[in-house]
Amino acid sequence: MTSEPVTPAQPGAAPDLAELAKVAARQRAELDRLRDQAATASVVERAKGAVMALTGCTADAAGELLLQRAKAARHTLLEECWITLGTLAPTPPAAGRASASSDAEARAPGTVALEQSDAPDDVTAALARLGQALVRVMTPHDLARCLLEHLGPDMGADAILIYARRPDGGLGLIGHAGVDDQLAAQWCQVPPLSGMAALDALRADEPRWLEDFASDERRYLLIGDPPDRWRSRAWLPVPAAGPAEVCIGVLRGRAGVFTPRDRAHLRGVTKLCAGRLRAFDIPPERDADAATDAVQALFEALPVAAMLLTPLHGATGETEDFRVEAATAQVGDLLGRAGEEPAGRRLLELRPALAAEPLWQGCLQVLATGRAYEGQPFAHEEFVAGVAELYVYTARVAPLGDALVVSWIRHGSSDRQEQRLADLQRLGNLGWANWNLATQEASWSTQVFSLVGRDPADGPVRLPEVPELALPEDTPALTRAIAELVHAGRAFDVPFRIRTSGGVRHLRLVAEAVADRHGTPVEVHGFVQDMTARRRAELALVESERAILTQHDVLQAERTLASRLQHALLPMSNRPVHLAGLRVEVAYLPAQSGVHVGGDWFSAIELPDGDALLVVGDVAGHGVDAVATMAQLRFTAKGMVITGSSLTGALARLNTLLLHSRDSHASATMVLARYEPRRRRLVWAQAGHPPPLLLREGEARYLPRPRGMLLGATATPVYEETECRLDPGDRLILYTDGLVEHPPDSIDLGLERLAEAVAAPHGDGPASLGPLLARMLPDERRDDVCVVDVRVPGAQEG
Repeated sequence: MTSEPVTPAQPGAAPDLAELAKVAARQRAELDRLRDQAATASVVERAKGAVMALTGCTADAAGELLLQRAKAARHTLLEECWITLGTLAPTPPAAGRASASSDAEARAPGTVALEQSDAPDDVTAALARLGQALVRVMTPHDLARCLLEHLGPDMGADAILIYARRPDGGLGLIGHAGVDDQLAAQWCQVPPLSGMAALDALRADEPRWLEDFASDERRYLLIGDPPDRWRSRAWLPVPAAGPAEVCIGVLRGRAGVFTPRDRAHLRGVTKLCAGRLRAFDIPPERDADAATDAVQALFEALPVAAMLLTPLHGATGETEDFRVEAATAQVGDLLGRAGEEPAGRRLLELRPALAAEPLWQGCLQVLATGRAYEGQPFAHEEFVAGVAELYVYTARVAPLGDALVVSWIRHGSSDRQEQRLADLQRLGNLGWANWNLATQEASWSTQVFSLVGRDPADGPVRLPEVPELALPEDTPALTRAIAELVHAGRAFDVPFRIRTSGGVRHLRLVAEAVADRHGTPVEVHGFVQDMTARRRAELALVESERAILTQHDVLQAERTLASRLQHALLPMSNRPVHLAGLRVEVAYLPAQSGVHVGGDWFSAIELPDGDALLVVGDVAGHGVDAVATMAQLRFTAKGMVITGSSLTGALARLNTLLLHSRDSHASATMVLARYEPRRRRLVWAQAGHPPPLLLREGEARYLPRPRGMLLGATATPVYEETECRLDPGDRLILYTDGLVEHPPDSIDLGLERLAEAVAAPHGDGPASLGPLLARMLPDERRDDVCVVDVRVPGAQEG
């Protein structure tokens, strides 16, 4: 592998990070390629050695034989090596080894003719890819994951299970993928029962294709929770020179048959897996001496999960792994390898993630110091009779000569109660305290020392001395409570303050007495709780409430002032007024919710030339400022129109007035209308305000709005006038948005309701606005309402 230097683009400049990343990626890819190449060469050499041992040929001849066989079967050389390793006969025992050699040679790969593969080209290519991927597989679990990645896209496989035959004839789960740990734990051990498809396939040495769920469910006990999670399955024994010992299950969520192509593909997969399963790096077997047997027998008799580890050193002399010399049956489950035999294997092979866990550092620490190590308690889920149970364990490591003994202690209920009590004190920020009144002895939990800021080395404080911990102003109350408790047995709950290095702390002491058979208090027990955070929250709440009350008083005073100003500026008449031949009725209703008064207003006056000026407006906001702005606009608008300004000119000047007012953010909407009685002509303009509503001959419609922008919105507004002729009997409604806008309903819905209400039959008396307002307004109003009701008298009235 070569390295590529990265030179800066300019002298003194830093290397480009993107270029560094590219170089690192290329080096990683080259390293992976070299590792795969080395692993592939190892498989080839192992297969050549097997052929040499069984046929007696040279290394070159063995390699040539493998190449010929691969070419004849349309395999890659790597595939042929896997198949060769998978068909090796088991090594015979020392006695009778010579008599078995002829049988081994008869089954040797070099002496058996291979059939020409008739698999489709895509299957051949897929198997070649799998053969290459197998060189990176190191454990049965890795093999299951590799098969799922290979078969998932190809034939819809959703899960892979790999079972091995146990000495009692049952099955043990040695690898799985696509299956959650809970289900794997439930099916990690399969007893030798009939009705198991995997066992059936091993006994018959033939695949079992489960393609009809309804009939398969009647015939077999199906794995799954629920079983219909996988609608079709295949169980294939892995080829071996003797009886098949391993079975691979392919589970699919979809129903359907395994096509001839799928079956050929799966048979090829099992041939390759046979070699991979045999080629796993199995640790050398230990001598079966009496000492080894005694150690393993001892561990098998232990009632706890435990294992004996010996360190394995690398070239530098550092510990790079541990070998499991003996282990109890529970260890496999705690290491996440349920059903596997840990003894004789490397620890990191069983659990690679262990290198990043505290237990690994604990083992190295014990090797270095010779002192025992105990980890933190942790929760572990176990399945008892198919039901998940949560247990708490603590891992311990102790030295034993040059070896280590690792044990996992499961805490009983009393241990869990102590842990829960400690958690309760920590989470509740409290601690327990006991005082013996006869011996004057005291005992505190660790948390109490922390709460009162006392060094545990100084010991707890006697009960009569507890008031001395409090601030002087809190001492009398605490002294009285303790005296009543000691003499009369009266329990108490007393808050007090203490001064610590972190400032004043608010505490609470709750205590009660335990009396003897004569009723005399002999012991006091209770708890101390830190109430500082709660007390601060209470004080903050009191301050907030005080501020709210103060603000409420200010707002109420402001509302009263604004209301008085409003009434002074908008004198209301109890009856309709007659202006320029029109009958005008006005209604103003202040908001019912909140403490603010709004800025709605109206004007209805007769001009010097005999025309009538009709105005409604609405200032944004509430309170005194809104009322002041309303008064400014109301009187200015009347003055400008009286002195001869046009309606649009008046709106433009009012806009300028708002832009340069004390509150530069003030805005308002309004409608200005001028009525000429001689021609019954109504000219009007608007600034962002809803249009007037005209009722004529029982039909209500809104007048088309001329262009007009909100007052105070821009320095360059555009305003236009429009006109219409009013006929005898017409009714014109000018209003503010409080009449038609009632959230959450939209204003469009409010406009429709207003048109319907105005068109509805009603009396024409002086109080004709009453029914309209009753129909339009909700019980609780959040905004002011201003309405100007204009009527043109009919012919008979004129």
